[in-house]
Amino acid sequence: MSQPSVYPSVSPGDPSWWFSDALRAEGGEKPSPSLSGQITVDVAIVGGGFTGLWTALALRERAPQLSIALIEASLCGSGASGKNGGKVHGYWASLAGMAANIGADGALAVARAGTRAQDAIRAFATVPGRDVWWRESGNVRVSAAPAQDAKIQLYVETAKRLGVPDTAQALTPEQVADYCRSPVFRGGLYLPEGANVHPARLARALRKAAIEAGVGIYENTPMTGLTPGSPNRIATAAGEIIAREVVLATNIELAKRPEVSRHVSVFSSYALMTAPAPEKLAAIGWNRDQGLADLRMFVHYFRKTVDGRILMGSGSGPISFAGNTKNPALTTDRASAARAEKGLRRLLPGFADVPVEKVWGGGIDVSSDRLPFFRTVAGTRIHYGAGYSGHGVNPTYMGGQCLASLVLGVKDEWSTLPLCTRDVPKLPPEPFRAVGGRLVRWGIIGCEEAEERGVQAGVMMRGAAAIPKVFGLRIGTR
Repeated sequence: MSQPSVYPSVSPGDPSWWFSDALRAEGGEKPSPSLSGQITVDVAIVGGGFTGLWTALALRERAPQLSIALIEASLCGSGASGKNGGKVHGYWASLAGMAANIGADGALAVARAGTRAQDAIRAFATVPGRDVWWRESGNVRVSAAPAQDAKIQLYVETAKRLGVPDTAQALTPEQVADYCRSPVFRGGLYLPEGANVHPARLARALRKAAIEAGVGIYENTPMTGLTPGSPNRIATAAGEIIAREVVLATNIELAKRPEVSRHVSVFSSYALMTAPAPEKLAAIGWNRDQGLADLRMFVHYFRKTVDGRILMGSGSGPISFAGNTKNPALTTDRASAARAEKGLRRLLPGFADVPVEKVWGGGIDVSSDRLPFFRTVAGTRIHYGAGYSGHGVNPTYMGGQCLASLVLGVKDEWSTLPLCTRDVPKLPPEPFRAVGGRLVRWGIIGCEEAEERGVQAGVMMRGAAAIPKVFGLRIGTR
């Protein structure tokens, strides 16, 4: 039965359902003090999300003699780290694209590093007393339209060709239904590496662990300026940090920097959280803890929570011009919110009458080859990590390790990964990047929606969707 839109409006600055729940679990907002005055440390980290916090913990573990200060513009975990879907997995599902971009050996190295990250996050998340809703049962990708069927075989054949057949297992429609029943689910794919977590509670747990490890954390302290030098100087509204090493872990804000902007576009993703309906989950047979996603390029990603809700996300939000991180469309686009809700009603019609309690949006830094990259700014001791491309919970642990290795100046298993060493392709300059990206987005959304209706998209939509492939780009290619 068709349902009218029931989602709440989205407003800039609104926290995600995750972050509001995490603060409730802590007994309310209790921020660390903001920075006042001048301090001197060995390492200054800008950004209190997953990347910054994992970096701080990695440095405390590897070089406990270093003094570390971390500043966060708002509250730790309130940004992208507390807004995502909370699906935790590495890069086995990305083998085909990685092999084409960085070669088979590089793809396997990154995927195996992701498995090390998965092991480390599990170890952190399952420490007694850390209630971060860790549930591990793999991931299932489902075909939800005939045009998506062929992608299943690509996953399976790539895993076999690279000698890792157990990382991607084809599922029949009957096997998919054993995980979750839907009238639109067809065949699918089971990926053994996969877990779900409460992302904001994980971020807050990392914050607590960093404070206990001796990291100085200053919340509500945005960076207002950065002067490179020996040492570097970070300015804030009421203070200054003098530091030999600086780590920039500020997600889409890095798109403003020239060494990053040529390699990333600022997209957006929207997600919703339903009211609890455990009886509905039981009715569709979703009794295990795997996360699910369809096989669109602008993917629908969905998972359940421990209290019987469903999160549904859609990675199809607007593209910002010239990396403008203040563009309200990144957080308030009602059409994108509606696509997330439409995905919920279509993919899981058993939830057609379950209210949506919260909708939120946020920017994502999509790199030119969809992989993150970690670098040191030439001639400085300023390090940064960018380009997670909407896939952050597992890779941010990898990012923390890579950035710690760059800070320490060591050549190891992390700093020699392609994430730190490959040549990242350049994107077209503006205005071609944003205008072209918006045209391609329009074409792909139109084609994928037509495919789900069982019809062919118009010639203009198909032409727009084909632009990246025609010009040999690695971003936006279906």
